[in-house]
Amino acid sequence: MISDKMAQAASKTCEICVSASGSHYCLECEQYFCDNCKGFHKRQRVTKHHQFQSSSDVIPESKSKCKDHNEDVSFVCNTCNVAVCSSCVTGSHSGHAFSKLLDSISQLKETNTTDLRSKVHETTQNMKQIEEGLKAFDMKVEGIVKAITEEGTKIKTMVDKCISEKIASVKDQSRKERNKLTKLLEDTQMDLKAGRDLDKKIHELNKTRNDGKMLQSLQKLTDYIAKLTIKSIPEFPNIQYTAKSATDNDVKQLFGNYIISEMRTQQTMERKRELPSPKSDYKQEVNTKERGRYLYRCNKCGREERSNSGLIDIFHLVTVTNNFNYPLITFPSFSTNMLIRHHITLQ
Repeated sequence: MISDKMAQAASKTCEICVSASGSHYCLECEQYFCDNCKGFHKRQRVTKHHQFQSSSDVIPESKSKCKDHNEDVSFVCNTCNVAVCSSCVTGSHSGHAFSKLLDSISQLKETNTTDLRSKVHETTQNMKQIEEGLKAFDMKVEGIVKAITEEGTKIKTMVDKCISEKIASVKDQSRKERNKLTKLLEDTQMDLKAGRDLDKKIHELNKTRNDGKMLQSLQKLTDYIAKLTIKSIPEFPNIQYTAKSATDNDVKQLFGNYIISEMRTQQTMERKRELPSPKSDYKQEVNTKERGRYLYRCNKCGREERSNSGLIDIFHLVTVTNNFNYPLITFPSFSTNMLIRHHITLQ
């Protein structure tokens, strides 16, 4: 269907000279022009700024008709913002502000083009900034990951060093105690050898005659046995290890902290600015002459107030926010105003 209309437009003749091919279409006049007539049209003071396009790109459409007068609409009623014909201008729309239909269309096209180009340009710049911001954010994330990894490696090195020093200390101190036990074992072995040697001498004496010589030998043997001392068994050294129950949280405390700020759009910041600040009745201008002789302080909020009376009730207007829990009462998830009677103490 569209191809048929384009073919019809391409076969149009010039509507001015009605002889040559109408290869150009004036958007303002809505007429087909040949090359010569287009050149003449562009030289005229009134029409030199008219815009043309190739007739092959024109899809012919029937002109809009006024539904009241069945005439071509050629004006725009700016008061009613509707396209009207010449009869409407002098009729039902008399006294209204008007502009030419083609001028309004040209102005709207120019405005739309300008606004669209501006927004496309702004969007392009925003996209570049977002890409740059994303790249910078990724680099910062990589930096944080690298810092955490380096910190973890450093902590591992410190832990390995602490383990080595701990093991070396255990081996060093245990070696000293072990040397003491080894020395005691060697002394005990020497005492055992001496005892066995004396036992052999007793066995050899038993094979000799019971005479004076044997008596002297037995007396010497008695002195040797008396000098042979058996060391008592000492309290052996003990070693034990008490492990600390370290948790994941204890390990996390060894690392630093990171903060990621949330992305805030212009709409988010505008909503925050639009939120009304809660009104407070705390600020009250009190004349010095009207100050009371008694000073009262609220135990709940710390507000102070003077009065000449010996008893005072302070009611505060507070805003109960989302999921605010008051004793014995749980308020639903919405904001409401309520009066709370505060407890007060005479100062």
